[in-house]
Amino acid sequence: QVQLVESGGGLVQAGGSLRLSCAASGRTLYNINTGWFRQAPGKEREFVAAISWFGGVSYADPVKGRFTIARDNAKNMVYLQMDNLKPEDTAVYRCAAKRGPFGSTSISDYEYWGQGTQVTVSS
Repeated sequence: QVQLVESGGGLVQAGGSLRLSCAASGRTLYNINTGWFRQAPGKEREFVAAISWFGGVSYADPVKGRFTIARDNAKNMVYLQMDNLKPEDTAVYRCAAKRGPFGSTSISDYEYWGQGTQVTVSS
C-alpha cells in the first residue's frame, strides 16, 4: 500500500515555472516506479513523465526539454520541475506509483494515485 499526496500547483504566466512535489508514505520507494499524469477539462488523462526506482526516466513529447522528473528515495519524494510553461499545460496533475522492476507510461499499469493538484498557465 502506497499513499501519494501532491502539492505545488498554482497559477503562473506563460514562460514561468512551477515545481510539483509528491510525498509517498506506506512503504519505501524501493522497487516502486512513479510517474506524473495530467488531465485537462474535456480531455483524457495523459502521460507526462515517469521515473523508475533505479532512476530511468521517460517523457511525453510535448514536455521534453521543459519538464524534469526526479525522485529522492531517502525522503520518499517525487518531483516534477516544469519550466517554460505553456497554456496547453493547464491541467490537473496527479502522481502515480506501480510495483515491479520496470517503469511504464501506461495509465493502466499504475496502482496508486494521488489526489491531484491544479496547474493553470495564463497567456
